[in-house]
Amino acid sequence: MSVVVRADREGDRGRLIPTGHFDLAHATTAARAIASAESTLDGCHAVEIDLSEVSELDGAGAVQLARLIDRLEGPRSGPRVLVSILGERNPEAVRLIDLYRERRTSVPAAARRPGAPLARIGSVAAEWFSAIHGTLDFAGRSFVAFPRAVMAPRSVDWRSMPRLVQDIGADGLLVAGAANLLVGVIIGFLGVSQLGRFGATVYVPELVVVAHFRELGPLVTAIVVAGRSGAGLASEIATMKVSEEIDALRAMGFNPVSWLVVPRCLALVLVMPVLTWVGDVLALLGGLAATTTITDMSARAYVMGTSDAITAGHFLVGLVKSPFLGLAIGLIACRQGLATRGGAAEVGARTTTAVVMSILGVIVISALFTVLFAFVGV
Repeated sequence: MSVVVRADREGDRGRLIPTGHFDLAHATTAARAIASAESTLDGCHAVEIDLSEVSELDGAGAVQLARLIDRLEGPRSGPRVLVSILGERNPEAVRLIDLYRERRTSVPAAARRPGAPLARIGSVAAEWFSAIHGTLDFAGRSFVAFPRAVMAPRSVDWRSMPRLVQDIGADGLLVAGAANLLVGVIIGFLGVSQLGRFGATVYVPELVVVAHFRELGPLVTAIVVAGRSGAGLASEIATMKVSEEIDALRAMGFNPVSWLVVPRCLALVLVMPVLTWVGDVLALLGGLAATTTITDMSARAYVMGTSDAITAGHFLVGLVKSPFLGLAIGLIACRQGLATRGGAAEVGARTTTAVVMSILGVIVISALFTVLFAFVGV
């Protein structure tokens, strides 16, 4: 495809529409097209640059377009030109060009934070709105990236999937299993101490099944995964961000959301049900150990009570939650990692934030599922 920069002018308003491949292979052609189009904008007070028809953009093309914007906005003999970039259909091109902009208009947060109490409250509120906007933007780009990964498999780092499954699943199985085993012991002891007052210790196996399979199993597993794997994912991506590896991916034409976020979220979605199922089995063993230790119930009676209590509804309720909890952990951890700015201290702060938000997020999602299943009657 040829490289064209179409220039439309109406009075003192102009419009530039770059079309084609703006990459290293077409750098010379792009430079001539940009120079020819720029000369037609002399005297314009406002210029719109529409990037929707840029089919391919790498670092070389981004530099050329960034320099064009800098020249248009820079000091001239006439009035300053107001440049607006239209990139709704091609947001990655806008982000890549921003990396190469010479002029930086942002002010450090410490310099723009007002000192008066009311002004400080307003600043915090503004930052909250900015954080919500960034979160919704990231969530939207992430959900778009999942179906795009099916249409363009090479946009995803599938080679990292075995390593991620190993790190999240196999390496985390011991910690998650131990936590669920101890939770089963706790439920067993509590069940015996409370139900034993009414002579109803026979219902302890059912209590372990219902409490752990439906609620505590997926929740405890998700909290352990959030504290272990969520922190690891956030710190990994944050380190890549501060070391400019993310910028390098963009410069090579890769979408960081597709390349990094999609495989990590898919690994969590695949692993979480397995960890939850293993945790359920270990919790039953913990309940068995607790019940048979402090009561005269035999192991055979406990197993029979457990088998009667395990139904498809109890079993599937926990497994249905697990992939959503894993997806939430992955999105939150990757979001915090990609939002990192600064150095090592910021990496630590983002990792801590990712763990706290992931734990809070899985608790909220688990509660919403509980309310939903209660309304449905499952």
